[in-house]
Amino acid sequence: MMSESAPVALVTGAAVRVGAAIARHLHAQGYDVVLHYRRSREPAEALATEFNRHRSNSALLVAGDLAAASGPAAIAEAFFERYSRCDLLVNNASSFFSTTVEEVDAAIWDELIGSNLRGPFFLVQALLPALRGAQGSIVNLVDIHAERPLLGYSIYSIAKAGLVMLTRSLARELAPEVRVNAVAPGAILWPEDPDDVWGRERDAILKRVPLGRTGTPEDIAGAVAYLAAAPYVTGQILAVDGGRSVVV
Repeated sequence: MMSESAPVALVTGAAVRVGAAIARHLHAQGYDVVLHYRRSREPAEALATEFNRHRSNSALLVAGDLAAASGPAAIAEAFFERYSRCDLLVNNASSFFSTTVEEVDAAIWDELIGSNLRGPFFLVQALLPALRGAQGSIVNLVDIHAERPLLGYSIYSIAKAGLVMLTRSLARELAPEVRVNAVAPGAILWPEDPDDVWGRERDAILKRVPLGRTGTPEDIAGAVAYLAAAPYVTGQILAVDGGRSVVV
């Protein structure tokens, strides 16, 4: 059994990119980290090995599809096999792809809404006893496009807008036992795109960023850690976007 003397964090989509940076930052702060992944098994296993080498029995792998109807409950069940407390839930996992209105069908809707909104809600519900017992907190990864829709990504933007309202609604409903906040990243990592469509947009996007550069996954990880440790902060959306959200 893993020790429950350390605080416990569950990070969804923890195997790669921003999720991995969040997991590393939390682990370095002393958390035991439950690493959720869907398809990225090999990088998830490598990250768990890295953590456990540094501190024995400090990482646990959990596989699951948040967009599936049974996914959140299955992830929570695997969590409860090892832990009874959850100090921090980071809802980071997200599907992201472009669709026109004409292309959207039920499967596309279910994937984007399921991974970005439905899954996080039902994962919170399933983990609520552990979160309340630890007086824990939830940090959701939203998007600056929850307020300013991204052209060609209507369902994704709708889902992230819903996650913003989920954050604010649950902050009221779960207080005072559980705090709920969100981080809204700006230009941090460009999407993985074999056609490099985003590469042609980078200069235009960065011209609208007052700081004039992209951020880093570590910037997001630091913001998550801040919100996890801020005892009088709840219901807030923290933009980590180099000032882009203040530009008209």
